[in-house]
Amino acid sequence: MVVRRDSAVGEQGSDTAPAESKKATKGAKAVKKVAAAKTPAAAKKTVQKKAVAKKTAPAKTAAGQTASKRPASKAAASKKAAAEKPQVAWKPESHTALVRRARGIDRELAEVYPYAHPELDFENPFQLLVATVLSAQTTDLRVNQTTPTLFAKYPTPEELAEANPEEVEEILRPCGFFRAKTKSVIGLSKGLVESFGGEVPGRLEDLVKLPGVGRKTAFVVLGNAFGRPGITVDTHFQRLVRRWRWTAETDPDKIEAAVGALFPKSDWTDLSHHVIWHGRRMCHARKPACGVCPLAPLCPAYGEGETDPEKAKKLLKYEKGGFPGQRLKPPQAYLDAGGRPAPPLGAASGT
Repeated sequence: MVVRRDSAVGEQGSDTAPAESKKATKGAKAVKKVAAAKTPAAAKKTVQKKAVAKKTAPAKTAAGQTASKRPASKAAASKKAAAEKPQVAWKPESHTALVRRARGIDRELAEVYPYAHPELDFENPFQLLVATVLSAQTTDLRVNQTTPTLFAKYPTPEELAEANPEEVEEILRPCGFFRAKTKSVIGLSKGLVESFGGEVPGRLEDLVKLPGVGRKTAFVVLGNAFGRPGITVDTHFQRLVRRWRWTAETDPDKIEAAVGALFPKSDWTDLSHHVIWHGRRMCHARKPACGVCPLAPLCPAYGEGETDPEKAKKLLKYEKGGFPGQRLKPPQAYLDAGGRPAPPLGAASGT
């Protein structure tokens, strides 16, 4: 009996279900309208989110692939890699702070290279002048391997001034640009004989009048043969002082003036040696050995090169990498510090 009563009730419920369902639907819609009316901001936010999502959704290509899956070009990949490379944050500094940092770098370099010296072999001012002119567009090592033959045959300005150009060219061929360099060294020798009695003058204004002699060459001679301070702005010096943000200048004369203002004049010659030595041995143009550089805390460009210490060690050159230096006859202080002489021309260098 109970079962039958339940069945009857069930049957009655099924007959009335459509009507009740319609009522429930109308009630739900009413509730939604009320909710929407009470929270217009929320509803508006939802619409905005949907609009943004629609705009930022990756567009599909004709092949059905999204644009983000397209292979990037090499240029784009390179640009992305450069953007992702960690940059060293370096705050602008006052002139006083720059002077302190620049002198701190030089003090550190003086400890790293206490034996720094001019890397051209010479025994007198004339030999240094000629060797410096020959060093343009080549290494000091190659000049040092070449000048012994030149000076053995033409030991004085008088003899080089009267030399056969073809014979000099053959000697200087390993230095590159040998014809132009032959013209320069013979010309400066004639200038020394005619204007200065065969002696190398000790004044900047006199030296730069000689063929092939510019300010850089003159300062090398003045600083290392006469003990008169000067800044040698070669390619290494230019690169490093800009990396260290000592100056943004690119003209050698302006770089000389800007850097000279940061140091006492008495420091200029040794400063030049320290910077040039660091550029040749550690702070290279393409791959600086940042991971072993003692200047890391003072360097705005730290991280441009290899920062892993073990990998950075493999980038070191000359005595820092366990190889010979550039001079065939280096100073004793260099040898005492573990430096090795360079081999003569034609011998295995070991580098």
